[in-house]
Amino acid sequence: MAPIPLDLITSRFSDRFNTVRSQSFGSRLSNLRPISEFLDVKRLSKPANFAEVQSRLNYNLSYFASNYIVVFCMLSIYSLLTNWLLLFVIILVTGGLYGIGKLKGRDLDIGIFRATSSQLYTALLIVAVPLGLWASPFATVLWLIGATGVTVLGHAALMEKPIEDAFSQEAV
Repeated sequence: MAPIPLDLITSRFSDRFNTVRSQSFGSRLSNLRPISEFLDVKRLSKPANFAEVQSRLNYNLSYFASNYIVVFCMLSIYSLLTNWLLLFVIILVTGGLYGIGKLKGRDLDIGIFRATSSQLYTALLIVAVPLGLWASPFATVLWLIGATGVTVLGHAALMEKPIEDAFSQEAV
């Protein structure tokens, strides 16, 4: 079996991810393309060959990057709204950590009940881990990766480049 050249694969993506990391979220969303351009049905077509698929992917992944971030966020919200138990566990853990943090190391005194911060963290852990595993976060994350990949890569592969960009890249 031939070894897979991981350097070759990762080096192609490192430049793209470095530019994404260097921008703030607000400036990233300022490049949002209009919905009429993003969902332009007239520009959808089947690519002729794999080279055209690669060309479209390279162009559209950078051109519509902000729109693809919005698609990912919308699918994330959808996945949480369809998995109520996972949403409850996230709110429970966030609220529990916030509430314990508000104590600032003091003990929680409720009538005759007294609990230290360590006991509260342990109780939160004992409740949240089984509930969290029952909420199937791994299946939700895998669904999110798959749905985002199919949506984004499908759109990028099927969306033609604008005519002015297609002619500007041809050699004279």
